Amino acid sequence: MKIDNITLTLFAWDGIPATQYGRHIAKFSGQSQLGLLTIGTDDGVEGHAFLGTSSRGGHLDAQSLIDHLKPQLMGQDPLDRERLNRDMHQRSRATTLRAIGAMDVALWDIAGKVAGLPIHQLLGSARSSLPAYASSPTLESAEAYVEEALSIKAAGWAAYKIHPPTFWKTDIAVCEAVRNAVGDDYTLMLDSTWSYDFPQALRVGQAIHEMEYYWYEDPLAEQDLYNYVKLRSLLKLPILATEYSPGGFLGYAPWILQQATDYLRGDVAVKGGITACVKAAHLAEAFGMNFEVHHGGNSLNNVANLHVSGAIANCEFFEVLLPDGAQKYGLAEDIEVDADGMVHVPMAPGLGAKIDFEMIKAKTLQTLS
Repeated sequence: MKIDNITLTLFAWDGIPATQYGRHIAKFSGQSQLGLLTIGTDDGVEGHAFLGTSSRGGHLDAQSLIDHLKPQLMGQDPLDRERLNRDMHQRSRATTLRAIGAMDVALWDIAGKVAGLPIHQLLGSARSSLPAYASSPTLESAEAYVEEALSIKAAGWAAYKIHPPTFWKTDIAVCEAVRNAVGDDYTLMLDSTWSYDFPQALRVGQAIHEMEYYWYEDPLAEQDLYNYVKLRSLLKLPILATEYSPGGFLGYAPWILQQATDYLRGDVAVKGGITACVKAAHLAEAFGMNFEVHHGGNSLNNVANLHVSGAIANCEFFEVLLPDGAQKYGLAEDIEVDADGMVHVPMAPGLGAKIDFEMIKAKTLQTLS
């Protein structure tokens, strides 16, 4: 079996609500673009992936995928995923991890379809479901966070994570208001989106430790390894970093060796695919650490993330980023949280996702090949 065709169809994502997750990204709304990647083979098996998010259109990574990654894969056996992943990373200076990740996801989709198995079973399933937590947007007031947290708790979700306004005193007040509202026994996390300097990060961390928050995510700049080491030495609250740490999969090593974080973090988009995430999860496991999978930025990436989460034992939660209108698009049936706060790993071959091809056809902007 050989790869004989690769196309990327850019289609419009309309009706995105005004959304923000912190100072690292401006408020976005309106329209974006997703790319439907299709890798075809001479046996007629196709693999798919989505490229892009509501805040970062797929067109930003599309041309480099076609120009620099497509030539690497054409004529190759799609089941040689490890070799092809290495080949693509050798072109990383000419493209992006997001483009490499989309290619890798589509190759795994082909492998599952050829084997007649869902991807998580190819990887070696650890479970068929896991608890979901709601991950908030940045909201306008402490009262708005309280209202959302109470709604999530009432719906039976496992936990609620706050993306705060990212001003340290305000953030402490928000965290306190939410803790008081949901009670002492409900699981809460804080994701400060790289917003603090060291003294601010220490003050917030000490405050939310007293409130019994479950983890403290990305308080410092993603490259600030020195101050993460200091911060972790002074806090008892677990720190979750490395979501966007430089270097992709190979960038995890110094964080482990310098004991700068309690968890590793990543997803199929920002780390370069399923292959990279599974390697990172196994690396974390060797050091007794969790690999907590980050939201993938689009619906099909999240299906891929769910397969990774189902194939490893050291990921405790599945992240669902709110609001849905800024995250879910392009599938006829998306991932849903059940009444017990759980998400369930697809059981159909490959990704096992139902892509809305008719909608994509109607909203196509251009096709790159």
